[in-house]
Amino acid sequence: MRSVKLIVAFILLFNSNHVFAQDFTDSWLGHFSYLDIKDISQGETKVYGAAENAIFTYDKQTLEIEKLSTINGLSGETISSIEYVENKGLLLIGFENGLMQVYKESENDFLTVVDIIDKPTIPPNNKRINHFMIYNDFAYISTDFGISLYDINNLEFGDTYYIGDGGSQIKINQTTIFEDQIYAATNVGISKALVSNPNLIDFNQWTRIVSANWVGITSVNDKLFASRSTRRLYSVINDAISELVVYSDLIVDTREEQGNLLIATEKEAYVYNTETSLNVVATAQTIEDVSMLFTAVSLSQNNNIYIGTQGIYTTAIGQEGYGILQTNVSDTSVYQEIHPESPLLNKFFKIKTQAGEVWGTHGGHSVTYNFNGGLRRSGLSHLKNEEWNNISYDSIASAVSNPWYLSYLSINPFNTNQVYVGSYFSGLLDINTESISIFNQDNSSLVPFAGAIHLVLANNFDSNGALWVMNGRVDNSLNKLENGQWTGINMQDIINPRTSNLGFSDIAFTDDGKVFISSLNYGIIGVDTNGDKKFIEDVEFNMPSEKTWTVETDLQNTIWIGTDRGLRVIYNTSEFFSNPTFQVSDIIVLDDGTPRELLFQQYITDIEVDGSNNKWIGTLDTGVYYLSSDGQETIFHFTKDNSPLPSNDILDIAIDDENGLVYFATEKGLVAFGSESSKPEETLEDAYVFPNPVRPNFNINNDKIKIKGLTDNVNIKITDIEGNLVTEAESRTNGKFKGFNLEIDGGTALWNGKNLGNVTVASGVYLIMLTDLDSIETKVLKVMIVR
Repeated sequence: MRSVKLIVAFILLFNSNHVFAQDFTDSWLGHFSYLDIKDISQGETKVYGAAENAIFTYDKQTLEIEKLSTINGLSGETISSIEYVENKGLLLIGFENGLMQVYKESENDFLTVVDIIDKPTIPPNNKRINHFMIYNDFAYISTDFGISLYDINNLEFGDTYYIGDGGSQIKINQTTIFEDQIYAATNVGISKALVSNPNLIDFNQWTRIVSANWVGITSVNDKLFASRSTRRLYSVINDAISELVVYSDLIVDTREEQGNLLIATEKEAYVYNTETSLNVVATAQTIEDVSMLFTAVSLSQNNNIYIGTQGIYTTAIGQEGYGILQTNVSDTSVYQEIHPESPLLNKFFKIKTQAGEVWGTHGGHSVTYNFNGGLRRSGLSHLKNEEWNNISYDSIASAVSNPWYLSYLSINPFNTNQVYVGSYFSGLLDINTESISIFNQDNSSLVPFAGAIHLVLANNFDSNGALWVMNGRVDNSLNKLENGQWTGINMQDIINPRTSNLGFSDIAFTDDGKVFISSLNYGIIGVDTNGDKKFIEDVEFNMPSEKTWTVETDLQNTIWIGTDRGLRVIYNTSEFFSNPTFQVSDIIVLDDGTPRELLFQQYITDIEVDGSNNKWIGTLDTGVYYLSSDGQETIFHFTKDNSPLPSNDILDIAIDDENGLVYFATEKGLVAFGSESSKPEETLEDAYVFPNPVRPNFNINNDKIKIKGLTDNVNIKITDIEGNLVTEAESRTNGKFKGFNLEIDGGTALWNGKNLGNVTVASGVYLIMLTDLDSIETKVLKVMIVR
C-alpha cells in the first residue's frame, strides 16, 4: 500500500488596501522625541532616522534636518523598520503592529497600507514588520509570520511565504539574496529557496540549512554572513556555518553597505572588509561614562558611520538616547549628534504651560500611586522660544539626592523662570535658571511617609500667588507655601487613617478662596475658607466613582470634576459645604432628541478651561473633547482617526493663553492644536489688530484678522472710515464656531473680512471700536485692508 504525501500551500492574498494620510500642518504642531532611534536608512544625499514613532531626514550636504510625524500623516504607531528606496523616491516604513506606510518624497505624502494589520488569519501579536530587503523592484518584508512581497512600482502586495514546518507561521528577522538563492534568518533556523522559483508560496520549496534563532543575515560581495541571538557571527559556506566572532553584547543590526559588512551590538559598531578574510576596518564604541545602547549602523560613501542610539531607563539609570551619532572610519573617537530639537521622551506624565513656555515631566506613578507604574529616573522637558532646552536627570541628581519619579509641577505665575516639581520620593524641587534645590522635612511642612520617602503629589498656585502642595499618606496632607512660609494642614478629620487615601491628583480654587482636591479614594474633597472640610465620594451624592483624577474651576466659578466613570459639576460651592445632603450634578444633553449623560462612564484624565470658558476634556481611550461653556455642545472631538493625536489616551492638557495653543500629552508624544483662543485681559490698554496692513496675499476669509487683548465682556463695532457699520459682535453673543463673520473667543476676536451682507469688504481703512460693557472702557483701532 502506497502512502500519499499531501502538499499544502498556504497562500495569503492581499488586496492592497491603501489610504492616503491627512496632513495637519495648518492647525497643529508636533513635539515628538527623536532621541531614541529604531532604525537608519540612507541614500546618496540624505539619512533617514526613525525614532519611536516619528522620522527625521538629515541632508548630508546642507546639514538641514526635517521632521516627519503625525502632523504630516505618519501613523503615530511604534516604528520597527525603515528602508529608503532612493531611485524611486520612496521610504518604506514598517510598524510593530503590522501597519505599513510609504512616504513619497516628491509629493511629501504618506500612503497607509493596512493589508497586514487587517488580516484576520494572522494573530495580532505576530504582525510586526522586522526588515525590508529590495530586490528586482520588490520589497521582501520580513515579519513575525512570514515573508510578504510588496511591488514598489505598483505599490501593491504580492504573495506571502509561510516557511515554517508544514507551512506554519514563523518569525522572519531578515532576508538576503546570495547568488541565486533567497536566505531567511528566522527564530528557528536559516532557510533558503531559489529566488526565481515561481512557487515559493509552497513551503516545500524551502530548505532549512541550520536550526537555532538567527537574528540577521546578509550577503557581502561573494560571501554570506549570519548572526545569532547568542552574540555570535558566522560565515555560511556551502550551507555550512563557521563561527567567526563572539561579541560581548547582543547583536542588534547586521547589514551590508558600501561593500562592507556592518555589525552593531548594544555597545559597539563594527565595519568589516571581507575581501579576503574578516578584517576590522573600524570599531565605534559607546561613549565612556555615558549610558546608552546602539540600535543600528549605516555607512556612507565617504566613510561616515551613522549609529542609532537608545537611552536606558531602569531603576539604576535614567539616560535618554542621543539620536544618531555620526563618526568616521578614520577616527571613531569623535562623535557628532544628529537629531532635531525635541523633548526627552514621548511619554509625558504632566505638562504645564505659561507665556509661550512648556514644562513636562516623565516620571509619574501607577493609577494606584505605586512606584512600579512610573519612571524612576527621568529629567524635565522644557520648551522655550520654540526650542527644547531640557534638563537631564543627571543634572538634577547632581544638585539634589534621589530626585525620583518627577511627577506634578507648577510654573510660578509671577516668575516663569521658576518651576516647582514634585518628586514622588524625595520632596518638592525648586528649579530656576540659577539653581536647583529641594523642600523636604528639613525645611518645609512636607514630611515623609516612611523613612525619607516624601510622596509629594499635586501642586498648584492660587490667585494670590500661594503654592498649595499635596503630600500623600501623612497627617498634614495639604500644605501651603506663601511669602516664604510653609503651613501644614491636617486632613485626618476626614482622611483617617491617613493611608486610607493613596493619592491626590489635582487642586483647584474658587474666586472666594475655597480649595477643591481630587483624590483616589475620597472622591472630591473641599476645604472652605474657615477650615471646614468635606468629601463626596459615592452614588448617594451622585458621584459615579470615588476615583477622581482632575478638578477645574471655570470662569463662572463652577467646579468641574473628572472621574474614572464620568463627569460631574458643582454649581454652588457654598452649598457643597452647608448642605449635608448636597449632590454633585451631571450634565444632560440631547442626542438626536434622546436625553443622555454627557461623557457617561468615560475615564476622564484632565479638564482645562479656555478664555471663552469652553472646556477641553481629556479621556482614556476616546481622545479629547472640546465642549461649549455649559457642556451642551461638542465643538470638537479629536481622536487619532481624525487628528494627529498619536494615541486616544490623553494623559494631560495645557492651554497657553498667550498664543492659543492647546497641548495634549500622551504616552506616544506631545501635540498642540492652534485654537486661536486667549485669556481675556483686565483692560483694553494692550489691544491690537493683526495682520496690519492686510495684504492681497493674505487669505482674509479663511485665516481671518485677529483682534487680541480683549476683556471678558466686550462690544466690537467695525466701521469704514466714513462711519458706516460693517459688522458688530459681543462677547456673550457672538461666540466662536457659531457661523458669525465676527466672532469672539475669550480675549481674541476673529473677523473674516465680511460685512453684515456677508460680502468681503473692499480695500480701505476700517475702524475697530472696542467697548468694555462692564467698565465702559473704550479703545479704537485701525486696520488697513488691501485687496
